[in-house]
Amino acid sequence: MLLPNSRGGYSFLQGLGPYSAGVAAADGFTIEHVRLAAGIPWKAGFERVDAHLRDAGRPRAALCAIALRSPKPFSFDGFDEFNAAYVEVLKSWDILVDGVNPVARTNVAPVVDAPATPSLYSFAYTAPAARAPISFVVAGAGELPEGSLNPDDVVRRGETSRDALAAKARFVLGLMEGRLAGLGATWNDVTVTNIYTAHDLNALLEAEILPRIGRAARHGVTWHYTRPPLVSIEYEMDLRGCSRETVIRGLS
Repeated sequence: MLLPNSRGGYSFLQGLGPYSAGVAAADGFTIEHVRLAAGIPWKAGFERVDAHLRDAGRPRAALCAIALRSPKPFSFDGFDEFNAAYVEVLKSWDILVDGVNPVARTNVAPVVDAPATPSLYSFAYTAPAARAPISFVVAGAGELPEGSLNPDDVVRRGETSRDALAAKARFVLGLMEGRLAGLGATWNDVTVTNIYTAHDLNALLEAEILPRIGRAARHGVTWHYTRPPLVSIEYEMDLRGCSRETVIRGLS
């Protein structure tokens, strides 16, 4: 269900408590994506986001997406504990819409050079823009059905064969397509396709991924050598369709 967030200048797909499934800019707005060249611990990261929003003349409610990097995949119980603290920050910012979290999120664990603590990697917010093309962020999703954080629901749980990874990839691609449709977008509108896995993608790209994503394939895909945020999940994706992206350098 696509829900309006008039204070933020966007609509969102209702997801789970810790995050929405995706966001799309409202008419008269566009989504600006900002990436940090070096991550910072996530609570300090929110302070950095707050400063950036003030400089841009945008309210806290304009924050629409967050990407985090974690030291390692969480257990399901550990994920719940982290999410509780994360959502409390959003509540303190008065971001929730009728008690529902509108902010999309991706949270993955790098295999190499992982941070010592969960850290902010990037964020996105809305800004006024006349006649802007559609802009959106699809939240990260692994091989779990929509609405589930039950380890028993993981597709081909515990399997990492080529066949199992292909099944996982097909499932996640289906989730991405469903979220795109819910946001009023298609693969043709996608400017960035991110894939998060520690497994070899070469066999999957030609057979499963590139044919499925259509014209988005002209922009290539970005393979992040990471693990998804939860143990037992092996393959995750997220998507963006944005006109402008900024990299902030000089942070540590």
